[in-house]
Amino acid sequence: MLGRVFKAYDIRATYPDMLNDQMARQIGYGTAKYLLADAAAAGETTPMMKNIIVGRDMRLSSPALHKNLVQGIRDAGGNVIDIGLCDTSMVYFAINHLDCAGGVMVTASHNPPQYNGFKISKRKASPVGEATGLAEIRKQAAMVDYAIVQPLDGKYEERDLWPAYAAHVKKFLDLGGKKLKVVIDASNGMAGTMVPKVFGKKGDQVPGLTIVEINYENSKGVFAHEPNPLVAANLKQTQDAVIREKADLGFCYDGDADRCVLVDEKGHIVGCDHLTGLLSGHFLAKHPGTAVVYDLRSSKAVEEEIKKHGGKPVRGRVGHVFMKQLMKEHKGCFGGELSGHFYFSGNFNADSGAIAMATVLTVAAKSSKTMSQLLAPMGRYVQSGEINFQIEDKDGAMADLKRTFGPASPHKGVVDELDGVTVDCFASEGWWCNVRKSNTEPLLRLNLEAKDKKTLEKALAMLTPKLGHRVDH
Repeated sequence: MLGRVFKAYDIRATYPDMLNDQMARQIGYGTAKYLLADAAAAGETTPMMKNIIVGRDMRLSSPALHKNLVQGIRDAGGNVIDIGLCDTSMVYFAINHLDCAGGVMVTASHNPPQYNGFKISKRKASPVGEATGLAEIRKQAAMVDYAIVQPLDGKYEERDLWPAYAAHVKKFLDLGGKKLKVVIDASNGMAGTMVPKVFGKKGDQVPGLTIVEINYENSKGVFAHEPNPLVAANLKQTQDAVIREKADLGFCYDGDADRCVLVDEKGHIVGCDHLTGLLSGHFLAKHPGTAVVYDLRSSKAVEEEIKKHGGKPVRGRVGHVFMKQLMKEHKGCFGGELSGHFYFSGNFNADSGAIAMATVLTVAAKSSKTMSQLLAPMGRYVQSGEINFQIEDKDGAMADLKRTFGPASPHKGVVDELDGVTVDCFASEGWWCNVRKSNTEPLLRLNLEAKDKKTLEKALAMLTPKLGHRVDH
């Protein structure tokens, strides 16, 4: 049963039928055993390296899971520093700020209220995924037998890190005396706690900033809409409020507030790849010639913008584990994913919804242009958005794709398999695409881009018969 709650990058399931309090204690034990051993193996022997940060979101099941997780960590000899209700990115900050062995956030991110889980990080807030520690944690958690184990009773303390965290986030914020009106939809999640703590109630801690608050109430464990800003329907309240309030910008956060999606002053949803392209110029001006990491599904405009500003474009696999690793390897100044995760060298290479918002506000304040005007050049190509296709033989379809459109074909496409299959026929026919397999369903996910709408439609007509039955979610 325990193994069923472990996913590729975190631990997540419905509560209490799949994930329960006893499991939380076992997972706490396994997490502490792994994190303390990892620190010791790296030669980290300072007293702080026995400390593990724990934070939680506002879900009704979070207090119980948090309590049992903490007990498990202490049973294994870990010392807990409890930072209470917070956004996930604050855990990343706390691990680095206090130089700890790692940390755990109790959250199910954007999932419905009946879900919960744990996001685990090790030293320097490096992500713990299946191949980077989660399998070992699962093994340790499954082995613990409280009829035999003698609890070690690690220390416990509560710490208020909000002032330090707010100061850190505000290093990325500079309105330069300009006034901005911003709509923020907290999605009844942790942004309802984080934004007032960092930016003040209705923005009153930042001169010139006015915040229109939507869905800030987060004590009842219910959501006015699904806390997933990647679904367009969930941004309607933000869009409507931006128009109604004549705001300069709008942001919609996910449940644990480590991601946000931008809405411009016209109420249009901004693609996260387009935002990556825009923000790359801001960071490359501060860090000339450095790398910018981007999700390989992103528009070609992103690579072009990075080069235009003298940076080094680095394509990355989808997922924060890979993005953070590339940020570290290439000493990147900034990175962005289509999912709404944005990564910052000045934030320990970790992602942060709060810093993403602070940076966008800074870019908006420093320009005489509106956000839609700033972003207009990023939309120079036409995109399909992600389209799902149902098919049983996913591998066969991918192989057919390579044969049909590869370099030996009449299409003369350039093929790579960094993540799924990318076929680039831009030079020959004006389009390119990426196709990735779903890990959990008989689905292929297509992202297609072309130089114009006619070319996009033509390419889609060629690709669709090879990918199976189109499924519109």
